[in-house]
Amino acid sequence: MPLFLTDEQTMLRDTARQFVAETASVSHMRSLRDAKDLTGFSRDLWKQFAEMGFTSILIPEAEGGLGLGHVEAGVVLEEIGHNLTPSPFLSTAVAAVTALKSGGADLRQVWFPRIAAGEAVAALAVDEGAKHRPAQIALKAERSGNGFWLTGAKNFVPLGHVADLIVVAARTGGSPGEEDGITLFAVDKGVAGLTVTPERLADASIAAWLSFDGVEVDGDAVIGEIDQGWAGLSRILSAGRAGASSEMLGVGGGAMDMTIGYLKERKQFGVPIGSFQALQHRAAHLYSEMEVARAAVLKAQQLLDADDQEAERAALVAKAMTGLAATLAVQEGVQMHGGIGMTDEYDIGFYMKRGRVLAELFGDANWAADQLARVSDY
Repeated sequence: MPLFLTDEQTMLRDTARQFVAETASVSHMRSLRDAKDLTGFSRDLWKQFAEMGFTSILIPEAEGGLGLGHVEAGVVLEEIGHNLTPSPFLSTAVAAVTALKSGGADLRQVWFPRIAAGEAVAALAVDEGAKHRPAQIALKAERSGNGFWLTGAKNFVPLGHVADLIVVAARTGGSPGEEDGITLFAVDKGVAGLTVTPERLADASIAAWLSFDGVEVDGDAVIGEIDQGWAGLSRILSAGRAGASSEMLGVGGGAMDMTIGYLKERKQFGVPIGSFQALQHRAAHLYSEMEVARAAVLKAQQLLDADDQEAERAALVAKAMTGLAATLAVQEGVQMHGGIGMTDEYDIGFYMKRGRVLAELFGDANWAADQLARVSDY
């Protein structure tokens, strides 16, 4: 598979680039932050995403979607990252849609049209500790007649406080640390026994801490097979990691573009600082790291679209490499901007904050590298 976009994917990229830049640039994020917005994104903008067809990229054509793939979803996510656009696209149009594809027809008929129309937001509830450790799931799902009682807690659920649908990974068997015994559930918002505590993160986005105190769900809420949810969860997390990597590419690219522009404009000793060889070397190194990460992300997305067994490993590679490359981009950006890079008046600091949050989502670079070694039997 060639590591470049097709003509159709390039057209989508150009469309998404113009749309997001015109409707949801960094100033849009600033306005939500300054207004202390409690939603975390603009619902009107989410509707516009739907009108553009972005929300239905991964939904099969037979079920009212565009029937495209993770490469196309990544194209949109990169533009979201480049403009620091607050959006439920990753959790809803990528992670939740991937999950629902393994669900029953009734679930898909309920949620696919709402997601495609921009009328629903979804969240993925997996983590329970300070770090991403999906095998350590301890939230219990105990049988009760035809359904289950959910008891436990979930941490760091982006937009979990406003999600209409929460995809919850729970334990119906086994013990924390084991892959067997995991089951996925589709939980509607507002159910009895669910307590949601929102918390604003470093980048001004909002995540939620969820407490399940005997939340009752029926058998139709099960996504996939009971006790056999690890394979489905792995597919969802691989899709999420590839998507988060695309958004980080956008964050890193946006920071790099700002930095290169600053190097051309800022003068010392009567010449642009970009003419200094030391800064040129650093800029060239950053560019090469970003391009290597871009190739890793595209490869992961292509393998996901091909349903290749190597997709999980490729997604781990992409998450690790973009985490490192994006971190380098934002750190170099702040440093090369000098004192102004540390102020709230300049945008470069926002790229650093968003990159930091995305780096933790679905596992940071160290965890991804360690997990890659484990699945490769190192």
